[in-house]
Amino acid sequence: MLLWATAGVVALGFLVALEIMARHYGVRGPLTAQVREVVYPPKSGFLLYACMALMMVVLTWRERFIAAGAAVGIDLVFFVARWALGIDVDLDEAHPFGNGALWVVMGCAVIAVTRRTGQERVLLLKGIGLGLLLVAGRKTGDAWLLITSKSRPTVLDPYVATADHALGNPSWVVGRLVRASGSIGFHLLDVVYGQLAVAAVVVAMYQLRNVAAERKFPRHHLVRTFLVIGLLGPAVYMIFPVVGPVFAYGPGASGTGGLHWAVANLWPDSPPPLSPPHPVTYDAITPRNCMPSLHTAWATAIFIHSRTGPRVLRFAGTFWLIATLTATLGFGYHYGADLVAGVVFTLTIEAALRAQVRDWDRSGLQLAAYGATVFVALLLSYRFLPVQMAGRPWLFGPVLLLAMGSVVYGYLRTTRQWEPAPAALQRPEPRPEMV
Repeated sequence: MLLWATAGVVALGFLVALEIMARHYGVRGPLTAQVREVVYPPKSGFLLYACMALMMVVLTWRERFIAAGAAVGIDLVFFVARWALGIDVDLDEAHPFGNGALWVVMGCAVIAVTRRTGQERVLLLKGIGLGLLLVAGRKTGDAWLLITSKSRPTVLDPYVATADHALGNPSWVVGRLVRASGSIGFHLLDVVYGQLAVAAVVVAMYQLRNVAAERKFPRHHLVRTFLVIGLLGPAVYMIFPVVGPVFAYGPGASGTGGLHWAVANLWPDSPPPLSPPHPVTYDAITPRNCMPSLHTAWATAIFIHSRTGPRVLRFAGTFWLIATLTATLGFGYHYGADLVAGVVFTLTIEAALRAQVRDWDRSGLQLAAYGATVFVALLLSYRFLPVQMAGRPWLFGPVLLLAMGSVVYGYLRTTRQWEPAPAALQRPEPRPEMV
């Protein structure tokens, strides 16, 4: 309980600090954004229902049905009230549902404090905290993205685009393929890309399916990895600001960017020519959220944690990873170099978290240190060796993939050592024959 209380205090302090930073740049912080969604149409209703679903892993089936029914009922009341008052919801900016899920979570918090005692109170508060951390992580990420756009006026896209020649400019290749797939392929990838958190909740709920019966949480699960990725990733954005191919070499997207900010109008038809890279100025709206690709990092975490599930969950995890990689490249949001860094980033974090639950296992810590070294080496090579990498793709392309592959191999070898050995089959001893 002390660990959870400490984590809660640290998280609250971090959110307050981020709120102050956001206010300094004239934007809404994570706390204000979340409080608004008690009444105003939420930015993501799916996320709020996913938050409620995570909280419900500590409830009995009867309590789950009551909570879900209450959430839907409250949303219907909000829908009718907005319709009666003539309030229109901009579906491009918000969802007409989700308030009910947030109200149910808040109601459960009141019940935990006023009606539960002992371990039952602790368990319910843990479930509520887990769900709210998912939402707080999303709000924190949104605030971080705005801060990166305000505090980093120049971006390093020419460096990454030059280094990406070593990988064959995959964003340009996949971008043309996605465009050729038409509206069906585009909308499918758009759904996968936009609802990554929902996919994570599905896997997490499978991992936490026994919490209500066992009255305790497993020591490690997907939500832990997801939150740490979201906490550490934006710090790298501040160090290595990159906006992505569709912005730096195209017309932009989602209402930001534009050809007047682009280095050239090349994406996805023609890869950028080889020339000495230099920082370029970009607008104060577009997030600098490319290095590393956190969508790749999160999709990789979903893939890893789905491996212990049934076949349908393993298939879904594989599909989500492949579709997310395709979307990040095909929409022009990321370079290939971002994806390589994202995979290494996730495996490093996952190794550290798994080592922590195993009482700081030495092999896990060694793997985390190795992954961190490879990650830093990738960033340094993108920044200081892009011309050399582009000039020798036959050398540096395989080197980048081998560096990533070495971390993958180290992770598989280390985690397999932690898995319990299968019990040997006991053969029945031969019985003496009857004479």
